[in-house]
Amino acid sequence: MKWRTLIIAGLGLALVLYLVWYVGLGAILAAAVAVGWGGFALLCLGSVALFGLLGSAWHVLLPASSGAGAWIFVRARLVRDSASEVLPFSQLGGIAIGARALVLQGVSAPLASASLIVDVTTEMLAQIAYLALGIAIVSARLPRTSIVTSLTRAALISLALGALAGVLFLAVQRYGQRITVRIAASVARGAGQVVAAVGASLDAIYRSPGRVAASLGLHIGGWIGNALVAWMAFRLIGSRIELASVVAIESLVAAARSVGVLVPNALGVQEAAYTVLTPLFGAGAELGLAVSLLKRARDIVLGVPVLLVWQAIEGRRAVAGAAGAESDESLG
Repeated sequence: MKWRTLIIAGLGLALVLYLVWYVGLGAILAAAVAVGWGGFALLCLGSVALFGLLGSAWHVLLPASSGAGAWIFVRARLVRDSASEVLPFSQLGGIAIGARALVLQGVSAPLASASLIVDVTTEMLAQIAYLALGIAIVSARLPRTSIVTSLTRAALISLALGALAGVLFLAVQRYGQRITVRIAASVARGAGQVVAAVGASLDAIYRSPGRVAASLGLHIGGWIGNALVAWMAFRLIGSRIELASVVAIESLVAAARSVGVLVPNALGVQEAAYTVLTPLFGAGAELGLAVSLLKRARDIVLGVPVLLVWQAIEGRRAVAGAAGAESDESLG
């Protein structure tokens, strides 16, 4: 599995380098440098603000009786996204690390897992609505060329498949727990009890549809906020592209990233999507690639410190566990 991941990442990186060469390194760098340090700092601040919204979308799923503060979920979301965008993992690997970060901050493992599952679900449903908005903008604003027709058809297929996946994912969460518990119990001792505990936490969350709806609404706001940050990036590099056009571009880029969910850091997938989409809305491909590279740089600047802190916490926990084991042995 490790070699497969490395091969996929290598192919993605090769695609990025080819696109940069094809579009023109000089033009891309000139656009990216036009942002300046102040503009780049502004983009980073906008992204940090979005984490507050995304963390809240996760936190709102829990009842007040859980005692978990919102900042715990903001920090866990930071770790989750940083792992997905910086480490050589797929987006699924980042999600697992996010759950671990939540447990390290005192949330029980069943509740952390259940809330994460529902949070991923509401984010996916919000993305489906976001993609539908993007398709509507494409249909309203772009001429019906062969490229636009093919793009719209592919986006509609992605929308239909995403909606079907969302329905199936919800059905498994609500009605598939008995089967899951039986399978887990037959595979490993005690696994059935763990799955049952997660299932009970899922039931508790879904018994409050208002909290689930609030999470969905916050995630829709998060997707729109992501488009606002991207629009700000386009404006800072000198493009006069309209916000509605950027919403369409970003929704389709996000859909492409979801299709390439197993590609580490979506290397190549994100860049190819920007290269194809930005010229359709009157901006040069070099501007789209410049925005993509600015996003990569932002992810590194924000993600590396977060991961270093998380690793320090993990290391301290491991040392404390080892010291406790030695103490128990000496007492024995």
